[in-house]
Amino acid sequence: MSQVTQLIHQYLRHNKRFPHVFCPGCGHGIVLGSLVRSVHNAGLSKDEVCLVAGIGCSGRMAVYVDFNTVHTTHGRALTFATGIKMANPELTVICVMGDGDALSIGGNHLIHAARRNVGITALILNNNIYGMTGGQCSSTTPMGARSMTTPHGQLENTFDIAELAKVAGANYVARSTAFHAKMMDAQITAALTRPGFSLVEAFSPCHTQYGRKNKFRTVVDMYQDLKTRSMPMDKWNETDPAKRGDKFPVGVFVERDEPGLEERYAAMSAGLRAKEVSA
Repeated sequence: MSQVTQLIHQYLRHNKRFPHVFCPGCGHGIVLGSLVRSVHNAGLSKDEVCLVAGIGCSGRMAVYVDFNTVHTTHGRALTFATGIKMANPELTVICVMGDGDALSIGGNHLIHAARRNVGITALILNNNIYGMTGGQCSSTTPMGARSMTTPHGQLENTFDIAELAKVAGANYVARSTAFHAKMMDAQITAALTRPGFSLVEAFSPCHTQYGRKNKFRTVVDMYQDLKTRSMPMDKWNETDPAKRGDKFPVGVFVERDEPGLEERYAAMSAGLRAKEVSA
């Protein structure tokens, strides 16, 4: 049995909920594979992992993986994940969200989870649109792009997820794409093994709702676009901003080792108990 087949049988609930809901060419399946490999590479048992997911295409991951799982409400996945981590700090808590789930309806929770630096790994699948609920514009839909709610082009500025998490206080922030699966494996593995709040943004093509409305003839064109427009972080930093054009950086944005909120809370509690005993 190949390693891929072994991982499928070990980590996925392969006896139900399949065939999966993802459209042909969707990058979410690639991200799911990367997540499974990363958990395996980090040496975590399934009982040590809790995966929390919101609503949307990415939310189906909570159904497919054979971990402790919670399928929560739209935009509120991080609040559930925070409660789980604070109640049981020994768990490795992963929170899977889409761009609309995390940045639009859930944006307030994202910035405060990063500010608190709570020990959660946030995995945001950014397909630049609301994929499951009809193709509406999200807060990451590029300016000028078309969607069901912006048929003549998107007019608003967009959030840069990685930069937002960085300035909000996250310990670890990285970005990759569904085209760069090995890079994604390394980033998620690193995120799972670091203290504090970690965020990995994964660009994941949605040809059904985004690609067809924005002149991508096939999903292959979308993957080719990710390949040609992405730029490694070191090269990005060396390039004159005026010459970057429409490219975007991939790689690690920030790495810190500050203790997570759950660690600081445990230290405070231990100190208070020590004072009570000495009194």
